Amino acid sequence: MALRPRFWKCLSVCRKLECGFAALSTSSVPAVQPDVESKENEAVAPEFTNRNPRNLELLGVARKERGWATVWPNREFWHRLRVVKTQHHVEAFVEHLNGQVVVSASTREWAIKKHLYSTRNVVACESIGRVLAQRCLEAGINFMVYQPTPWEASSDSIKRLQNAMTESGVMLREPRRIYE
Repeated sequence: MALRPRFWKCLSVCRKLECGFAALSTSSVPAVQPDVESKENEAVAPEFTNRNPRNLELLGVARKERGWATVWPNREFWHRLRVVKTQHHVEAFVEHLNGQVVVSASTREWAIKKHLYSTRNVVACESIGRVLAQRCLEAGINFMVYQPTPWEASSDSIKRLQNAMTESGVMLREPRRIYE
């Protein structure tokens, strides 16, 4: 309680001296007037550096590595969907051109696993497709390439995964590169 009288004395002194502290002042007019001209805020920098590493990909101008014609799978992509089916689980992930995994979904994740009867069947693949598509859209990836092997392309589980991805709004082919 000893601090209370000192605080009120200080407050009355600051009010009398017009210190300019907004917290201690009771007037609605600020004590210090800003001297900033509006012209300075409207100035545009002569050079602009875009620091978004995916900007050229989104514009369709970025270079795609072609690789050799005899190499399979083809290396001409910005993002590639890869599906790995193991003995007990299904994993799908989106790989960038530089080899980094950008987005992934797996039946090993507890949040997905607890809603599935089996972690390997057709329904599991479809669920992984939906979850991965949602995560891709949240990450800003709308286009990717999927190159399944011929025996994978004919399986029902991979067809359902592809269908779930396209129904969720992800295109499984990339736009052509613009050469200018």
